[in-house]
Formats: sequence, C-alpha cells, structure tokens
Amino acid sequence: MLKGLNIAIDGPAAAGKSTIAKITAEKLQYTYIDTGAMYRALTYKALEERIDISNGKALGELLAKTNLLLVPSKNGQAVLIDGKDVSEAIRTSEVTNAVSEVAAHQAVRTLMVEKQRQLGEGTGVVMDGRDIGTHVLPNADLKIFMTASVEERALRRYAENQTRGIDTPLAELQQEIRERDEADSNRKVSPLKQAEDAILLDTTSMTIEEVADEISRLAKERLER
Repeated sequence: MLKGLNIAIDGPAAAGKSTIAKITAEKLQYTYIDTGAMYRALTYKALEERIDISNGKALGELLAKTNLLLVPSKNGQAVLIDGKDVSEAIRTSEVTNAVSEVAAHQAVRTLMVEKQRQLGEGTGVVMDGRDIGTHVLPNADLKIFMTASVEERALRRYAENQTRGIDTPLAELQQEIRERDEADSNRKVSPLKQAEDAILLDTTSMTIEEVADEISRLAKERLER
C-alpha cells in the first residue's frame, strides 16, 4: 500500500472518473470516495420527497438531516441514505438530469464539502468529482483532470446504462452530456474547471485499465520525489 497520498480526479460527466477512481484505489489499496454519488443521493431523496430542487435552502436543510454513507460492498461501494441502499436508484435518468441543479446551490455544496473533507482526512484517498482539486482538496498530492470527447463519453454512458437495464438513445445521451457540461462549467458555485496544478488526461482513445495504470504510475512517481 502506498501511504499518505490524497488523489483528486476531476472532469466532466461520463468521463469515466468513478470507474477509474475505483480501480486506481484498488491498485494502490487506497480508500475511494465517490463525491458524485453523494450529490446524486441527495438529489434522489429530494425528488422522492418532492422538494423543489431550485430551493437551495430547503435542499441544505434536507442534507443536514440526512445520514449519507459510502460503505464497501461486494460491488465496490454502496451508497446508503438513512440506512437504505440507493446505489442503483441514484443512476436513473431522472436523477442524472437533476443533479447539476442540486449541486449548484451554495448551501448544498458548503455542507457536502465538509462531509467530503472529513472522509478525505485519512491517508491514501482517491476522490473524484467536479471540484475536488480546486475546492474540496486544494492541497491534494496528485490532481488529475480527466476528459474525453462528447461522443466517447456518450458511448460509455450508453454501455453503463445497458448493464443497468436502462435503454436511452445514444443521441439523447450526447445531448444530456453537452447540457451537463454547460451547466457544470458555468455554475456560480465551484464550477467545473481544471486546477492549475492538475495533470490533463484525455482518455478518448484509452482503455479504463490504461488510465488507471497511468494514474497509479503518477502516484508512485510522486512518492519517489
């Protein structure tokens, strides 16, 4: 196990961050923290309770009273809301199309970042999201900004959805990703952007294993400095 590194992986929707972060964490025997799943979980609960997702105050209050946990499972990691496993439920198109708006509220991000930083206090952490290197873990030992073409990201999301029994047309996924990019990059609170000291990885023509191997190599390189 490589000790002591905090690794931040940022990038746009469907770039493969979560999958690659999980594999990287396994390779390095680090703890994986899926921040996107945390925002998805809050979005799921808000939709279930019919809370207006444009109301940041109400969402912040909901988050404050929600017990949100990421725990190891046979599938890698389970997302629990108040003890209920919502790992699959948070991946629906309804949640996907609403999560950017939920994550854009200051009240939500302030409290969520607190939770994420607490999770990142241990040694050996891989955390992925939109603003990990710029805001959540600005002093991370290794920062990666991962991207890929819209077409490639749509194909990856399509394949992921197929494994979950979700049949969304490829053209629709491409449009959703373009809109998500626009929303994430232009929001007022912690917009998606590459940290100045992040390493850019264009994964369009790379396999998942190749990307995970490269990040692992970079981590080991940092430790040898």
